[in-house]
Amino acid sequence: MTSLPPLNALRAFDAAGRHLNFQAAADEMGVTQGAVAQQVRLLEAHLGIPLFERLPKGLAFTAAGRGYHARVTTAFADLRSATNILKPEPGKVLVSVTPTFAAKWLIPNLPEFSATHPEIDLRILATEKVSSFHGDGIDLAVRQAQPPFGAAIDAIRLFRQDIVAVASPQLVEGLYLPIGAATLSHLPKLHDAHDLWPRFLKAVNTEDRSGHGLHLSQTALAIDAALSGQGVALVSKFLAARDISLGNLVQVSAEGLSGNQDFYLLAQRQSKRSPATEVVLQWFLAKAGPDA
Repeated sequence: MTSLPPLNALRAFDAAGRHLNFQAAADEMGVTQGAVAQQVRLLEAHLGIPLFERLPKGLAFTAAGRGYHARVTTAFADLRSATNILKPEPGKVLVSVTPTFAAKWLIPNLPEFSATHPEIDLRILATEKVSSFHGDGIDLAVRQAQPPFGAAIDAIRLFRQDIVAVASPQLVEGLYLPIGAATLSHLPKLHDAHDLWPRFLKAVNTEDRSGHGLHLSQTALAIDAALSGQGVALVSKFLAARDISLGNLVQVSAEGLSGNQDFYLLAQRQSKRSPATEVVLQWFLAKAGPDA
């Protein structure tokens, strides 16, 4: 009888095959890249055949590796399904969102959800990584992207990417709002990973005369910097709506931008959704309202 490979080696192969990248697999598993690579080498040694081609920027399946990965992935899915049958968690819903969406929209709205649906154990996975329904066990995801998202996924637009320029009232104190392009050009700019300022300034027919500004890795950090008076940030309007309504931020320019990456709520097809997941999905849609 052929002995089974070590479970850790199979797990590493499963993750590496889904990402075709050892580092991404390591991030998912919470181990080092070297540990994943070592486990895959152990599996290849156990089987006596290579499963991946090592490329300069990732991995590619060998013919044998591709077929084996499909079977291994199915086996892990069967194990998860069998475990869920024995130990179901009917009230648990895991939602994958970006850190900015979590901090600036979801968390401020969660008290209302918890008060209305105390029977649901809503769990938030805040990550820039694209989570997998199959591999990561998520029930819903909110992503800023462009369709299509795959035949097995229901994608519902929550918010359009309507970009506005915002700042603290203190930064623009004494200025008549909305300010013109000339005034905007001299205000300090807050940049995030989306790098929208060049496009915005071109749209209002001006250039940046304020210097280099502050560069941040996430939109949430740019909003926080704007709140503390460090400059003007470009953000999707719905992310700043709460702070604008509270008077913590003001929209400084009448002009805006329409992006091509709206915010979508992603779910598995309805037949695969639990009743609790459906409740959470409908809550998201109700909160998004006419912006969807």
